[in-house]
Amino acid sequence: MKKALYLKYLLIVISVLSLHYQSPSYAQNLEFKIDSLLQEKYPSNVPGATFLISKNGNIIYKKAFGLSNLELNLPMQTENVFEIASMTKQFTAISILMLVEKGKMNLDDEITKFIPDYPTNGYKITVHHLLTHTSGIKDFTRVKGLNEISKKDVTPLELIDFFKNEPIDFVPGEQFKYNNSGYVLLGYIVEKVTGQSYSYFVEEQIFKELGMTSSQYASHTAIIKNRASGYHNKDGYINSRQVSYTIPYASGSLMSTVYDMFKWQEAIKNNLLISKETTEKVFTNYTLNNGQQINYGYGWHIKEINGISTREHGGHFFGFKSMGVYLPNEDIYVVGLNNCDCNSPTKITRDIAELTAKF
Repeated sequence: MKKALYLKYLLIVISVLSLHYQSPSYAQNLEFKIDSLLQEKYPSNVPGATFLISKNGNIIYKKAFGLSNLELNLPMQTENVFEIASMTKQFTAISILMLVEKGKMNLDDEITKFIPDYPTNGYKITVHHLLTHTSGIKDFTRVKGLNEISKKDVTPLELIDFFKNEPIDFVPGEQFKYNNSGYVLLGYIVEKVTGQSYSYFVEEQIFKELGMTSSQYASHTAIIKNRASGYHNKDGYINSRQVSYTIPYASGSLMSTVYDMFKWQEAIKNNLLISKETTEKVFTNYTLNNGQQINYGYGWHIKEINGISTREHGGHFFGFKSMGVYLPNEDIYVVGLNNCDCNSPTKITRDIAELTAKF
């Protein structure tokens, strides 16, 4: 009997030790799998990408692939700075909620409180509608004549004037339709409430506050250390088209790195900029007037990957694509930034998040 108990105890000890000694190889196996996926997608002689993975607040993977500049044949570095395009919407949403917490405005404020002459056609369009893409306002990227102003530096009000008289797509709250115009309006509301430019507010109140030293509002003229060049593939790689950053504005004009985006995710997770209660509003899966969920909160999509809850958002601008996925129950964050609008990181970022959750 004693021998049987001893053998049982020995087997348990061996099993525990086996798991302990296998853990490094498990990590190496995960790294190998991710390396293989990314090396295949981003070969060394073409525009590339940087990826970062964190788990429980610790970075477990950070690597770069491909080239950051084709003309100079410069390898990509994890410190490279990218245009993050529509991931900008996260920062715009949090800016609004910071102001809400300070009592400067409310989520149910109508947009005419900030832009009195905005034509709402008799409908009540609120800040909440703008944040959730349920306003019905026409997306300015679908308005005829955009190419004619795309290279001009315009003020936020001039940009709003460009689309405000377009017919609405639907009655506010009746549908969800991804909408850049809503986030342009939110950026202007930040300016109206604070008396500061949107870029100044984000850089001072968010980037500096969180130590996101490689992040900024985009510029064609400023010298930006470690900037990755953007490309398009049209029967071969070409330099991406240049558009004034006053056009995407608060819907898509920020630049960052994977490490700064990790800082951002940790700040959101740990409620460093807004309270826990307000953060819960950010990640609520909101509904339409008929009660149907829209799978969107404030600046983040609320989705699933094979039953695993996610908070995610991507971005696409000339020469760049981006994607960030957070698994809240597993505390896993994966972010991928790439410098060719021909090679989206969206699917592979989601795949890597799922793969990491299995290890």
